Amino acid sequence: MNCRDVTEFLSDYLDGELPLRQRLTFKLHLLLCRDCRRYLRSFATTIKLTQSLGERSADDDEPPIPKSLVQAILAARGTDAT
Repeated sequence: MNCRDVTEFLSDYLDGELPLRQRLTFKLHLLLCRDCRRYLRSFATTIKLTQSLGERSADDDEPPIPKSLVQAILAARGTDAT
């Protein structure tokens, strides 16, 4: 397995859908390739963040960033934060 294969099988690996032989080959490549380990961590983090955004209720009035940060940005721009 090479780096290109890792990117192609990444979703299946994270979902636990790779057959045993491919999963073992995938893990072996990860042991040997620091760049693919980094890519895997980045990809997994992106998935978690994306899923957490989807968990917000449609009734949530609060923005996904702190209100104080929004107010500070608007104040710096000279815009009222109401």
